[in-house]
Amino acid sequence: MPSPLADIWLPLPVAAWQDTNATLHLWTQIIGKIRLALAPRLNHWWHSTLYVTPRGLTTSAIPYGTRTFQITFDFLKHQLVVETSDGITRTIELIPRSVADFYQVVMSTLRDLGMEVQIWTMPQEVADPIPFEQDTQHAVYDSEYAQRFWQILVQCDRLLTLFRSRYAGKCSPVHFFWGSFDLAVTRFSGQRAPEHPGGVPGMADWVTREAYSHEVSSCGFWFGKGSIEALFYAYAYPAPEGFKDYPVQPQEAFFSPEMQEFILPYEAVRQSSDPDKMVLAFLQTTYEAAADLGHWDRTVLEYTPIVKS
Repeated sequence: MPSPLADIWLPLPVAAWQDTNATLHLWTQIIGKIRLALAPRLNHWWHSTLYVTPRGLTTSAIPYGTRTFQITFDFLKHQLVVETSDGITRTIELIPRSVADFYQVVMSTLRDLGMEVQIWTMPQEVADPIPFEQDTQHAVYDSEYAQRFWQILVQCDRLLTLFRSRYAGKCSPVHFFWGSFDLAVTRFSGQRAPEHPGGVPGMADWVTREAYSHEVSSCGFWFGKGSIEALFYAYAYPAPEGFKDYPVQPQEAFFSPEMQEFILPYEAVRQSSDPDKMVLAFLQTTYEAAADLGHWDRTVLEYTPIVKS
């Protein structure tokens, strides 16, 4: 039977919002590339990501000379909000509009605020990419499904943040990658990894090699595309011997030979009587698969928060 928390873990079948998914994916790429162009470079491309907020997704503060600004998708009011450190706010309505129109309006707004930004306008990690300024094909924005997208992100961010809190080693923020359109958190063993072979569709090999310069156990949530429905995922790089055969939990989770990662279908979480427990078990046991088989020093890397008695 459906979970009593079904009103929190909302249904989001790919077919119901695939056009909004495609448009929103490209809109987030435009905003993410603005941050990428201006923010100081951080290891593993952490300076390029977006973050979940109580209203949507944000760049966080971006430097521009001695000023800073922030761009936020507000999925409650369905607005893109640009705020500057000198007290100026501009809003752009999130309505059905082409990627080309969205790109022009965003760039015009930044210019009006005295900020000239140059970005590479070719989308990444998408099939048959069209430069932003030429893309009149993707123009769908269904506000109901955009809001569901954000509400699911809120729940995933909550659980990934809790999982992250249990680690004392190097760990990424919980952040949204606009290239792959997923929310992720990555733990590091502290050891360098063999050079990544590259070959990731839509991504330059040197970008991938920077992302995977050190051993990782990564997990997150992806919204699906085409025939693949939304799912939680977990993988290791490099994957240690025996990784795919490790007995992870819950029983609904499995290793996908096609995707080369463990998968927990979102619908299984929605149908669970305890979605939080199910997701956390998946995150923990897939991490253990990477850490135990990869001989990570878990006694040093893991952390148990001090609870005041």
